[in-house]
Amino acid sequence: MTPAASLLRDRLAALLAAQATSDGFSPTPLPGVRYARAMRHFPLAPVLYEPSIVLLATGKKRAVCGETVHELDPGHYWVVAAPLAFACESLGSPEAPLYGLSVRVEPAVLGELLLEMDEDTPASVDVAGMCASPMTEEIADAAVRLAACLASPLDARLLGPGIVREIVYRALRGDQGAALRGLAAHNGRLRAIARVLRRIHAEYATPLDVEKLAREAHMGLSTFHHAFRAVTASTPLKYLKTVRLHKARAFLAEPGRTAGDAARLAGYASASQFSREYKRHFGASPSEEAARLKGGEG
Repeated sequence: MTPAASLLRDRLAALLAAQATSDGFSPTPLPGVRYARAMRHFPLAPVLYEPSIVLLATGKKRAVCGETVHELDPGHYWVVAAPLAFACESLGSPEAPLYGLSVRVEPAVLGELLLEMDEDTPASVDVAGMCASPMTEEIADAAVRLAACLASPLDARLLGPGIVREIVYRALRGDQGAALRGLAAHNGRLRAIARVLRRIHAEYATPLDVEKLAREAHMGLSTFHHAFRAVTASTPLKYLKTVRLHKARAFLAEPGRTAGDAARLAGYASASQFSREYKRHFGASPSEEAARLKGGEG
């Protein structure tokens, strides 16, 4: 890391330390931008990310997507190019906390930038739904300016959108820009899979037929499976199960919800099947998890 990059990292860390007040992701005054903080170690656990650019000033994250491991530290940033479920670990402590930012990527902004850049991506390009890229001084500088304006709601509202647009532009020009171009391509495979993923996230409790999803993505079944796995490192049915389990976990944290409620709301017809799959995925039964979540430990 160059001396200039180290100074930018230190400035970003100081700004975020003064603003981020809770662990995990928390909202900023600018919609679509979130603080990231970890004052302790958060072990590997299932998470759901929207399309975003994630960068750190301090600390480390580790994501496991299928059989691929993605490391995140201040020297890199993540490009998450589709709604994605994976396992993530956050490495922080009171002595060495994790501070960072997550910037949501809007397809409309990508499309506008690509039009102005006069660039496009072939529809047949296969790209991963998540990748790491080396941090640049340009993105680090933009991140510092973004964090500075977030300290004032007025500055965030007036100046923030332009800086977000700059960060997305810099990422488009980076070595993982193809993933973002794929998200913006109206007929591209990544854009089609992203639409399918959004449908899964919205309609997880209803029966979803893989062949129908393939037709709606304008792909043959074999091509659809190949493209889906390229983006998510998972099969469609396994991904749907992961999303349902994530949603069930959120329901379990709500006051008054039982394991049966969570199973039904997440789309499970069999409570016993739900219990088995939940324990296999999270390492605890739904009732154990409900007690832990409502007890304030998670």
